[in-house]
Amino acid sequence: MNKEFARLKSDLDTLIEQLEAADFFRNGEKLLIGCSTSEVMGHHIGRQSSMEVAELIYDAFHQAAERHQMHVMFQGCEHINRAVTMERKTAHAGGLPPVSVVPHRTAGGSLSEYAYNHLDDPVVVEHAAADRGIDIGQTLIGMHIRHVAVPFRVEQRTVNAANVTIAYSRPKLIGGPRAQY
Repeated sequence: MNKEFARLKSDLDTLIEQLEAADFFRNGEKLLIGCSTSEVMGHHIGRQSSMEVAELIYDAFHQAAERHQMHVMFQGCEHINRAVTMERKTAHAGGLPPVSVVPHRTAGGSLSEYAYNHLDDPVVVEHAAADRGIDIGQTLIGMHIRHVAVPFRVEQRTVNAANVTIAYSRPKLIGGPRAQY
């Protein structure tokens, strides 16, 4: 393993350890992963897509999701309208209709393609409502986070060269002392 991939693996391990220590992962919830493998390797988003990087990231979060009994989902790029790849049973349980697209490196991104090829029974859906999300490389996962999204902070702020943004959702606060009518 070369030096960059060793750092990537170390960053992923550290990020997941910190998320576990902070009780980020929750049994039964939906976890969305968005990632630009280009950004991870220090390139402009969408320019140097890497299946090797996708494999490392998929494996790390798929394993974490399994350990915590979460439903993991992977967001595609803008060329497929940021559609989300997930297991068919997850889509079915959420009433999410599949769309007709197969993600690949140049339309969907490497991580979506890798997920589609390695999930047990993959489908792609146009809209999702994840309980929690991890955005590696500013892929704009917010459109698929259930309202209300709240930033979640850990010490590990990057994965290799890519910025990491993390969010969870909370129920809407309706009324109360801050509300105005």
